[in-house]
Amino acid sequence: MASMMLSDCASSTATTAARILPFTGRPRTQLGLIKFHKFLDRVNFRLSIPKLPNFTVQSIQACTADTTGITSNETSVKVIDGKAVAKKIREEITAEVSQMRDAIGVVPGLAVILVGDRKDSATYVRNKKKACEDVGIASYEVRLPEESTEQEVLKFISDFNDDPLVHGILVQLPLPSHMNEQNILNAVSIEKDVDGFHPLNIGRLAMRGRDPMFVPCTPKGCIELLHRYGIGIKGKRAVVIGRSNIVGMPAALLLQREDATVSIVHSRTINPEEITRQADIIISAVGQPNMVRGSWIKPGAVIIDVGINPVEDATSPRGYRLVGDVCYEEACKVASAITPVPGGVGPMTIAMLLSNTLTSAKRAHNFG
Repeated sequence: MASMMLSDCASSTATTAARILPFTGRPRTQLGLIKFHKFLDRVNFRLSIPKLPNFTVQSIQACTADTTGITSNETSVKVIDGKAVAKKIREEITAEVSQMRDAIGVVPGLAVILVGDRKDSATYVRNKKKACEDVGIASYEVRLPEESTEQEVLKFISDFNDDPLVHGILVQLPLPSHMNEQNILNAVSIEKDVDGFHPLNIGRLAMRGRDPMFVPCTPKGCIELLHRYGIGIKGKRAVVIGRSNIVGMPAALLLQREDATVSIVHSRTINPEEITRQADIIISAVGQPNMVRGSWIKPGAVIIDVGINPVEDATSPRGYRLVGDVCYEEACKVASAITPVPGGVGPMTIAMLLSNTLTSAKRAHNFG
């Protein structure tokens, strides 16, 4: 176990799921992959974990069977229902948007720029648009062809920066290879950076006594789940597995701001299981299915599993099933609370995006 290598979640998109590599094995797994992509068309969160190892049915069976070194939890594990929390948050946002519109005639607006014709990106944009409509937020969309120039994208960003009807701006990633992603993302006004990826926002997040304009959506959703379930963070030992700019690094900074003592486990960490076993709170975001075993977990620990990984499953009609970074069956025997996959962190990401957009509009108009 000590020699296991972790792959950091290093994509530059903003949500919590896994980018898919080709399935290995028999032809039926190829069918499962096709069905999985159809499933993604119905998922309303954005992908954030770029790589997956190859997997087999045997590796999943090993997860459900291996209980070596696990100390059984005396109390039943609490399932942290991200879907229910996200629904509640959307209801709260809907009420606030309505109140703002009635009081001062302002409707929060979110602009999305999509470059190219990737079907997955188009799906994510469509899902964000629907989420906006559901809570009463206005959505603005620009679609540009793959061969568009970087200057054309920058011009639209500039226009949205200056548009008082737009309170949040998203550039859908990935961008075409001929564009400089950092130049484009940095062009988004910090006051409208609802993804929270602007270097100044991340810098403020890292500094004591400074507050970012916005916090990245997925790690913000992780902390919100802890708060909504009344799970204390102050003084706790926390381990974040993964150090990406999207989830791991900002999640560690957020935990630190909540007065936790934080360690980060990453691809060069020696004996990651020993470090993880000390944690009262674990946030895992590496895109490795079932990597965190029950023996890695301190009895009574709280687990926030950001990973969402497809694994081959011959018993499923789809040819695959979704699992997190944490072996759920083993973790349930040890942890006091855990997020399921799917239905845990995933639904929170867009809820936090909507929340950030509302916050931006309220700040711009000094409302509430």
